Amino acid sequence: MFNFDGHKEKYRLISQREGETSKDYIYKSFLTLSSKPAIEQLETYKGRWSIEDFFNFDGAMGFDLASTFNLNIRYGKMSLSLLAQAATYELRKKLPEPYSRWNSNHLAEALFTKMDGDIRVKDDTIIVTCYNAPKELNLQNNYQDLPAKLISEGINPKIPWLYDYKLDFRFK
Repeated sequence: MFNFDGHKEKYRLISQREGETSKDYIYKSFLTLSSKPAIEQLETYKGRWSIEDFFNFDGAMGFDLASTFNLNIRYGKMSLSLLAQAATYELRKKLPEPYSRWNSNHLAEALFTKMDGDIRVKDDTIIVTCYNAPKELNLQNNYQDLPAKLISEGINPKIPWLYDYKLDFRFK
């Protein structure tokens, strides 16, 4: 416990170390006035940290600006932003470093603006063909033949809000 010059409040510095080896250590720390046990404080902090990460990484997908006060439009924009964030989150999990740690602006500028594509429908499948996808990202192994991969994981590949179409990717 300590206090700042000219202030009577007693502050506690709580720090949490993550990682199994010294080269993997990451420290997250914060100051608090609360007398709650450190473990309880850290659980609250973890939830807060994930919310801050969300806005730091994905705020540019539609959460950082309000274009209108009409609630229907705002809710629609937020819903689409959440869909974009969910898709990008799943993509990031499959990307190598440093791509996986880039915020949405950097990822869009460095990756998506350099790729071209087209969309076609064949039978019950929407096929997205991507051109100029960087080979080092291994997107082809993760997304080509997506319906078959989903079925092998026990997941229904049909997208209900797209009239039960399946989604597949090709890379050229």
